Amino acid sequence: MKFLLHGITFAILVTGCSSQSAFGRFNMNKQQELSVSSSQTSKIQSQETTKGLFYATYLNDVDTDNFDDNEYFYIALYLKDTISMDEVSFDKMIETSLQLNTQSPIEIKRLPSHNQFSSLTHVKNEWNKYYLVTFKKENESVKKLYLVFKQDKLFSEVLIYQRKRK
Repeated sequence: MKFLLHGITFAILVTGCSSQSAFGRFNMNKQQELSVSSSQTSKIQSQETTKGLFYATYLNDVDTDNFDDNEYFYIALYLKDTISMDEVSFDKMIETSLQLNTQSPIEIKRLPSHNQFSSLTHVKNEWNKYYLVTFKKENESVKKLYLVFKQDKLFSEVLIYQRKRK
């Protein structure tokens, strides 16, 4: 009986070990895998109420060949119950709301719902607004990047990105 119990325990332990990574179960290319670890989401709050969602992917870690001269982020933003959802004021709001290490963006490009970065994220819907946001390149000695959305009484958590070494 002891032999049977030990045999079953050993068999369970051996079959429970796997050499595959979690990504082995998905059809993802290298950029999609990198984007998973370079993406973060935060609620946009006003006091105790959730007013929207803020999603950011740090593109410098995802595609180092094309995104290296500055700091680049792919942003998906959703705000509910606000008069600022019209195109002009919404785009103007993001210009004054995003900060990276207390610096404002140097360029913001509005993207359609389906764009060149859509395949990198699981965030895909028609009601989000999508942006490619560029910030001035931080000094190489700066290892952490702090990205935040702040607008009047609306705010997100600070998204912290660890800069990878080259």
